[in-house]
Amino acid sequence: MSLAERLDQVIDRAVSERRIVGCVVIAVEHGAEVYRRAAGHADREAGTPVADDTIFRLASVTKPIAAATALALVDRGKLALDTPVSDVLPWFTPRLADGRQPRITILHLLTHTAGLSIRPEDYVDADVVLSMANRAITLEDNMKRLAAVPLRNEPGTQWTYSMATDVLGAVCAAVMGMSFGAAARELVTGPLGMVDTGFAITDRARLATAYADAPGGAERMRAEHPVPNPAGTKTMFMPERIFNPDAFQSGSGGMAGTAPDFARFLAALLDNGAPILSPEIAAIGIADRIDPLPGPMPGEGFSCFGAVVCDPAATNSPVSPGTNHWGGIYGNNWFLDPVRQLALVAFTNTAFEGCNGRFRTEVRDAAYLDQTT
Repeated sequence: MSLAERLDQVIDRAVSERRIVGCVVIAVEHGAEVYRRAAGHADREAGTPVADDTIFRLASVTKPIAAATALALVDRGKLALDTPVSDVLPWFTPRLADGRQPRITILHLLTHTAGLSIRPEDYVDADVVLSMANRAITLEDNMKRLAAVPLRNEPGTQWTYSMATDVLGAVCAAVMGMSFGAAARELVTGPLGMVDTGFAITDRARLATAYADAPGGAERMRAEHPVPNPAGTKTMFMPERIFNPDAFQSGSGGMAGTAPDFARFLAALLDNGAPILSPEIAAIGIADRIDPLPGPMPGEGFSCFGAVVCDPAATNSPVSPGTNHWGGIYGNNWFLDPVRQLALVAFTNTAFEGCNGRFRTEVRDAAYLDQTT
C-alpha cells in the first residue's frame, strides 16, 4: 500500500467517525512534496469544504516560528543563546519563591526550562492573560504581570511547558524595534513566502471554523468553549481571539496560517535552515538541548522547536532518533525527521483530537509503514 493510500485511509476514517471535521495533510521528503490532501469541512454547518489554502488557528504551532525568529537573531549576532533575558527586557526579572532573582537566558526560553509555567492556576492571582484569552492587553503589560509571579524552579533544572515563548516574542520585538509579528515576518515568514501566516486573518472567508471533541462527535465551538482535558480540568477556548487586534501577539499561540505555509517552514529546516537560518544554527535548533533533563515524555528531550525523540522504543514510535514534533491545541500536529529527511504537517479544525488524539499517532505511523506492504 502506498503512502497516499495509507494516509487517505487514516483521514477518511477520522472524518467519517466525526473525530475530525476537516484537515489538510502534507508530507515532504528529501525536499519534495510527496503527499497533499484537503478533506472534510472548514465549516460543517455551512457545507464549506476544506481547501489547500484553508486558514487554521495555529495555537502552539506558533512556537517554532517564534523560535526560528529568535534563532535568526542569533545568526545575525543580535542575540546569543546565553544572553540574559533581562539584558533585553530590563523589566522581566521574575524571582524564585525564596526571593532570589535567577539568571534566565534565551536558551531557557527556547527550551521551556526558565521556571515558568503554562498552568492558568499558577497565574490567577497575577491576572496573567494566557495565549488563548480574548482580552485587550499589550504583550509588554502581560509579560510584566508574568514576571511578578514566582518561578516554579531554578532556571535550567527542569523542563516545564510554559509561557516562555511569549517572553521570547517580546525579546524579538525589543531587539528588532518592532512588533513581534513584524519581526517574524521580516526574518521567517516573509523569506519563506508564508503569506497567510501571521497575527491577523488574510482572508476571513478561508478561515476554518473551530470544533471540539464531544461524545457524539466534534461540536462547533462557541465564543467561550470549555473542553475537558487529560489533566482532569477544562481548557477554555476562545476562537474569536484571532479577530481581536488588541489581543497581545502571543509567541506561544497567537498566529493563524495554512498547512502549505508551515510545510515550507519544515522543508526549510530539512534543508539546513535555508533561507532563514545558517546550517550551524539550524542544527543547533533541532538538536536536543535539555540533556540530561527529562522532556515531555519518557524517551524524549526538547529542542528549540519542539519535543525530540531520543529513544524511539521508549516512545513506542517508528520515527528516527532526533525527530522533532509538537502540535497546536486547536487541532494541529507536525513532525520533522532529519534522518529520513521526512516532514509531515497535519492541520485540523478539531481540538483536541487533531493535536493529541488518535489522529496524530495514526498519520505519523502511516508515514512510516513499509510502502511495499
